[in-house]
Amino acid sequence: MFAIVGILVVFGAVVGGYLMEHGNLKVLLQPAELLIIGGAAAGTVLIANPPTILKGIMAGMKVVFGSSGFGKARYVETLKQIYAVLQKARKGGLTELENDVENPDKSELFAKWDHHVREFVCDTLRMAMSGGPTPFDLDQMMELDMEVHEHYAQLPVKALNTVADSLPGLGIVAAVLGVVITMGSLGGPPEEIGLHVAAALVGTFLGILLCYGVVGPLSANMRKLADEHNEYLHVLRVLLLAFLKGSAPMIAIELGRRAIPAYARPSFDEMEKTCKNKVEQVQAAAA
Repeated sequence: MFAIVGILVVFGAVVGGYLMEHGNLKVLLQPAELLIIGGAAAGTVLIANPPTILKGIMAGMKVVFGSSGFGKARYVETLKQIYAVLQKARKGGLTELENDVENPDKSELFAKWDHHVREFVCDTLRMAMSGGPTPFDLDQMMELDMEVHEHYAQLPVKALNTVADSLPGLGIVAAVLGVVITMGSLGGPPEEIGLHVAAALVGTFLGILLCYGVVGPLSANMRKLADEHNEYLHVLRVLLLAFLKGSAPMIAIELGRRAIPAYARPSFDEMEKTCKNKVEQVQAAAA
């Protein structure tokens, strides 16, 4: 939502300032220039990126124009779900989670989880149940998982940033084509030549505006959203490692809570109340 508001502010300020200087708005309406720049930019994306990156860009755009999903409510829900898992493991041992980890889709504990998060947690618990890796080894595994995830999450961002960097150059291409048309009009009425020159300059204007006013900021927004997901996995890593080292479930959850970014961190009372309610619901469902 804020991305849409920001784009409207950018175009509103630019067009508003242009009109304040008594500019002719019709001169800025150059569909041909926009087609050249936009079409060439879309072509460069297709040339430079495989389908997986293109899907990542589209998915990122949906999140940018929607909501990140990593607010306080998401973290509170996650702490509540993880606490129920840790409580079950504390009472019956890690082997008590074997059926839940092996069949997470059918598990009361994991069925409603996001599949990426579920895989991260279940894979870690599965290795812990095998009895081989030490907590240090499991921490290394989780860190490696996060690094791989971050690398691939940044690829769509880098692709979009490359498009942004190319837009001023594509604007110059559109301007050069406009100059070529202008050269062909020499000897004609001065008004006609002036319109062709204006159209050529609009090409440069659009390329720069789209780069620094739209596509570049969208790329920066996508990068921040990718970082938010990595921060989310870091919270899971902290609390899982604390539990595997022998901490009580509530201590592990508290360590995870303190790893949450300040803007989304719930208070201790919120966390404690929510976690206890979740355990009671699970116990009631099991009964």
